[in-house]
Amino acid sequence: MRTRLRPATPLRRLLVGPLAWVLSGCALIHHDSAPRAPIAAENIRLADDIHLARDGWPSARWWTVYGDAQLDALIGRALAGAPTMAIARTRVAQARSDVELVKAGTDLQVVALGLLDRQHVSANGFLGPYALDDPALGVSGPWYTSGIVGLGASLNVDLWGKQRAQVAAALGVRNARLAETAAVELELSADVAQIYYGIQTRYALLDLLGQSQQIAAFAIDAHDARAARGLEPQTAVETARGRQLAVAQQIVHTRGQVTQLRESLRALIGAGADDLPHIEPTSLPASRAALPSTLSYELLARRPDLQALRWYVQASFDRIDAAKAAFYPSFDIKAFFGVNALHLGELFTHASQQINVIPGLYLPVFDGGRLNANLGGARTASNMLIEQYNQAVLDAVRDVAITGSRLQDLDADAQLQAEKIGAVSFARDSAEAHYRRGLASQLAALEAREPVIAEQVALLEIDGQRISQEIALAKALGGGYRADSPVALTPR
Repeated sequence: MRTRLRPATPLRRLLVGPLAWVLSGCALIHHDSAPRAPIAAENIRLADDIHLARDGWPSARWWTVYGDAQLDALIGRALAGAPTMAIARTRVAQARSDVELVKAGTDLQVVALGLLDRQHVSANGFLGPYALDDPALGVSGPWYTSGIVGLGASLNVDLWGKQRAQVAAALGVRNARLAETAAVELELSADVAQIYYGIQTRYALLDLLGQSQQIAAFAIDAHDARAARGLEPQTAVETARGRQLAVAQQIVHTRGQVTQLRESLRALIGAGADDLPHIEPTSLPASRAALPSTLSYELLARRPDLQALRWYVQASFDRIDAAKAAFYPSFDIKAFFGVNALHLGELFTHASQQINVIPGLYLPVFDGGRLNANLGGARTASNMLIEQYNQAVLDAVRDVAITGSRLQDLDADAQLQAEKIGAVSFARDSAEAHYRRGLASQLAALEAREPVIAEQVALLEIDGQRISQEIALAKALGGGYRADSPVALTPR
């Protein structure tokens, strides 16, 4: 069965002809470079030799797994009132205002206006006859007081989606700012936890150094007593005093670090000079690090900084759409309803009513390359954002990989160090047993503790590094953040 083509109706010919002429006169897109491609999902993974004993992602409030009320309170205070959080929330509010501003430009605009014009009409101008003062002719020049009162309205008809693209771009920026706020929360909570456990590590170190100081003090007294009886040279006393001074130096240095960390914490959470709560010493938590077996798009959903970049890239695509739509004709409708009179006394009469309806078509023909430059700038900015996003994804995978690898090494180091402490503890236990049986001096028993304390200090350093890397891993995995679904990036 053949389909018979209907001849074009006169109305269709009337519309198609002018539309084709209008479109043919538009400014042309001379060149538009190809968009960069976002990173492929198969590149978002870890090497096969990086794994931990536990598998999984951080929980919503990842720091609560340590069960430390002091840490919970510090992070809660930081998230509530830290200056960096206030800045991030202000940026979100600003982006929300920008969205409302762009949306407002797409709606019907109505203004009330009133104009009063006192003018002297030129006898040699366009209104020259009105410069006469001749009531018989209906003119009373050359001075007139004219007025206009009414409502004006305008509406831009978004034929090609330019305004919709601009609104979408503004919404993308707002969503990016929301994700950035989550990134600031993650950064802040991780920094507070790092500083807090840095303080706790140094508290534990001060306790071990205090034990060494007590042993050194006892050794000085013992050697001094022997030297006074001529049983030992004075050299032994000075050697013991040198060890005591070395321990004292370590204590001074460690206390200074505690002070510095406390002040860093104060600035981080926005506390005043007397407003930071006292931090009580507590033992370091057991290792709880976990590493997911796969990353892929899950990492994109859990890293707020990556989600922010994806929204910025998506907004750049919308700006490209808006830049392309600017090449096509724009259409708007303007209207006025009110009264207009040359003589103020006749302004509010029926005869002075005025109604204007002005549809307008604006066609870019020659713009000196402005539209192409605008499109080129939008495309370049988008490509740069895509490359920044690709690098950020690679950096995120690198952070997870390096932190996971360091935790593997630290777990092995901690195991070996614990075995080493067990080995040196045997000599300490033996010396103390000899002392209790009267076969060795108390000094020998106490000095046998020094190697154990030294190895405990080394284990404490490993444990401090391990908790620091656990926090870094939680941060690298996005903390408790999770977007409902990653933004779909489709370059155009």
